[in-house]
Amino acid sequence: MIVDSHCHLDMIAERDDLDAVVARAREAGVATMLTISTKLSNVDRIRGIAEHYDDVWAAVGVHPHEAGNEGQTVPDAVVAAAQHPRVIAIGESGLDYHYHFASKSAQRANFRAHIQAAQQTGLPLVVHAREADDEVAEILREEHANGGHFGCIMHCFSSGRDLAMAALDLGFHISFSGIVTFKKSQALRDIAKEVPDDKLLIETDAPYLAPQPKRGKPNEPSYVRYTCEHLAETLGTAPEELAERTTANFFALFDRAERPAAAVA
Repeated sequence: MIVDSHCHLDMIAERDDLDAVVARAREAGVATMLTISTKLSNVDRIRGIAEHYDDVWAAVGVHPHEAGNEGQTVPDAVVAAAQHPRVIAIGESGLDYHYHFASKSAQRANFRAHIQAAQQTGLPLVVHAREADDEVAEILREEHANGGHFGCIMHCFSSGRDLAMAALDLGFHISFSGIVTFKKSQALRDIAKEVPDDKLLIETDAPYLAPQPKRGKPNEPSYVRYTCEHLAETLGTAPEELAERTTANFFALFDRAERPAAAVA
């Protein structure tokens, strides 16, 4: 049994039969999926997918790429969107300075509003960070100090060690995607070895970043098993043990999700 802690089922549905995708995930032993919104204008669709499948949960928020069009400066709209029984997380939000789809100032304001929404709702925050490590760490520290503790996961982690350590110092979780299976990702695998057992998660970020041996194809939740297998080899443990560990970590962090009966200890 395994969990895909981050996927975009709405995007997958645009190119594939979602019933078939979810069925393949279940056949691969994926017991739970968290589907992530990237803009508030699509929240109804995200929540609807989670309503339709009893093993799918939802996160609500505005991706940094969308901060120019839908960026939030206060947490109110995100908090309101989270008032739904299938919503278990806030996000994804954060900073992405690789592309310039939104200004840095709009991204920063949006990021802070999402952190405040996480603090107000008690839901964990899903963080996207790309080429903005120092500012992500700074904002997380400042908002943590100003507004108090909040649960948080650094999703699809591909940043440097300093950001990983800053996140861990704040008690946050770190999730690895198919990137960790790429040949060029040795530095990332070295960081994974430093993540405590109880702070580690895995994901697909589907339909993006398919792992080896599926690289170059559209990603889907069933492929999370390849990331699990590769990361388990890196960590010197059995894939079954890592699947069990990351499943337990998922339900500890996203504690409003209901565990499948077979996942209950």
